[in-house]
Amino acid sequence: MKVIGVIPARYASSRFPGKPLADICGKPMIWWVYNQVTQVKEFSDVYIATDDERIAECCKQYNMKYVMTGTDTPNHIHRIWEVTELVEADYYISINGDEPLISPENISQAFPDRIINDRPFFQSVYRELKDPAELMDIANVKIVLNKEGACMYQSRYPIPCPKGSLLFTYKKAIGIECFNKKALDFFAHAGMGTLEKIEDIDHLRFLENGIPIYYKKIESESLSVDTKNDLEKVRMIIEKRLTP
Repeated sequence: MKVIGVIPARYASSRFPGKPLADICGKPMIWWVYNQVTQVKEFSDVYIATDDERIAECCKQYNMKYVMTGTDTPNHIHRIWEVTELVEADYYISINGDEPLISPENISQAFPDRIINDRPFFQSVYRELKDPAELMDIANVKIVLNKEGACMYQSRYPIPCPKGSLLFTYKKAIGIECFNKKALDFFAHAGMGTLEKIEDIDHLRFLENGIPIYYKKIESESLSVDTKNDLEKVRMIIEKRLTP
């Protein structure tokens, strides 16, 4: 089974421009992510997918493999699809380029058990939410699953509504996503759905068209760097890890 790791990295983030190159203890953030991802032994190869020459130059400086994608690529899933047009594999696992604390063990848990190439396949991971601030943050996508671990719906709003019971935990989708080529081909050529437009969640394109998304639970303390405050938190954590 050939599985490729892909780290989407764009420079023009609306909330934090230049985020992949933000300094963390002397190295750019994208280096920390790449370093974690390349520790996953199951990967046949790992690429950074970027549309910006500044990030490409950084990749050259630190000997990180990369693929140039279009400057008008609408989202990270479409960016991964562009990689599939250049690099052949059974599966492509996307790892967010803004999670420098992501653990190799968590990434490994997104790997499928067998090759599926006769239909679109999409598998991801989630963790339980324990912090009320995280629950209310619309940057965190909340999911509800059926008994088989297939996603029923995703929202930026806390779901499900606790009207009848409080005996449950909220689930947050984590940015480790496994696709086969058919799933990425579908996404790249299908139009944006109504719910996708409302929620601004790419994954709803699959659900609106009857394509299941399967989730596995992980235990993760990873932190997404969405703001400069998040960056400072990550810097402090990594500084502690580097201190003897």
